[in-house]
Parts: sequence; C-alpha cells; structure tokens
Amino acid sequence: MGRTTRSGPVGVILSVDPDRFAQVVEAARRVGLTVTGEQPILGSLSGTIAEDRIPVLAAVDGVESVDRERIVRLPPPDAPLQ
Repeated sequence: MGRTTRSGPVGVILSVDPDRFAQVVEAARRVGLTVTGEQPILGSLSGTIAEDRIPVLAAVDGVESVDRERIVRLPPPDAPLQ
C-alpha cells in the first residue's frame, strides 16, 4: 500500500463524559471532528475526521474512547457471488 500525504476522513464513534458532553463536543470539533450524530444521554458521539487526526481526537479531555465506525455493505440479493 502506498502512503499518501493526506489521509481521508474516516467514520468514528466516541465515548465521552456525559456530564461534560457539550464541552467535549466543542473541543472535538476544534481538533477537526465533523459531528454526524449526538447521543448526550449515552455519552456517545459519531462523526468523521481525517485518519491522522484520530490520536489528537483521542487525547481531548473528556474523550474516553475513539472507535472506528464499521460499515458493512451487503450486496443486493440478486448480485452474483464473488
């Protein structure tokens, strides 16, 4: 695999401190997260960020974990087998 100078955005799911949800969301946005979903009661947040920014995002105060979003795409039912 070749290395690129800039990594594309990847989907991430964050577990954050629910007591400081709004502040953590704001801090995550400042380091480059584009927020796509917020679940304040659960302390969960989803969004996209450049892959090389994930370590910076994980270091934000109040972020407990950063997981890659796993997107599973199934072929249509009538598609031939690979």
